[in-house]
Amino acid sequence: MLKRIYKENPNEKEITAVVNCLKNGGVIIYPTDTVYALGCDINNKKALERIARIKGVKLKDAHFSIICYDLSHLSKYAKQVSTQTYKFLKRVFPGPFTVILNATGNIPKIFSNKKKTVGIRIPDNNIAREIVKTLESPIVSTSIKDEDDIIEYSTDPELIYEKYNSLVDMVINDGYGENIGSTVVDCTEEGEFVIIREGKGAIDLIY
Repeated sequence: MLKRIYKENPNEKEITAVVNCLKNGGVIIYPTDTVYALGCDINNKKALERIARIKGVKLKDAHFSIICYDLSHLSKYAKQVSTQTYKFLKRVFPGPFTVILNATGNIPKIFSNKKKTVGIRIPDNNIAREIVKTLESPIVSTSIKDEDDIIEYSTDPELIYEKYNSLVDMVINDGYGENIGSTVVDCTEEGEFVIIREGKGAIDLIY
């Protein structure tokens, strides 16, 4: 299913339909403030395994991020952070950053391995955030941009749908996406921010 939703004012009924899909174990492709991404309910292992198969990786080896509505989810999935790190998170979120933090015990239960870190995203996109808010749980996220993909497949939702409609339950059309990922920052060491990947997020916000 290709579903049109407008990020300026997401329709509540349409968001509820997406959430019902996720609650039933569905896998979706949805917009962020960077590229389009695969997503599912963080609590549904079968859906997680489907995403891992689509990406061609084993679930235990996957490096998926989680999309949160705001920083209130941190205490469940990430260990307590320093005041300096928390100020940094407030500075860059919502925005095109993925922040790697030390994970709590809730992550190994989900991914069936001893995962020690978790990537957190709070994208500046009302569709993604409203989905999470209505679901009342984070969604797992991984970019659909593959190295050998034609660029249009990661930016044009109709081409994305043509390629992935047999693999996912829903593709959300929010118009053309971007073709640059989030800036990834490792915050697992106290008082030290390490840039893992420079992307859309402005580097000068980090320090």
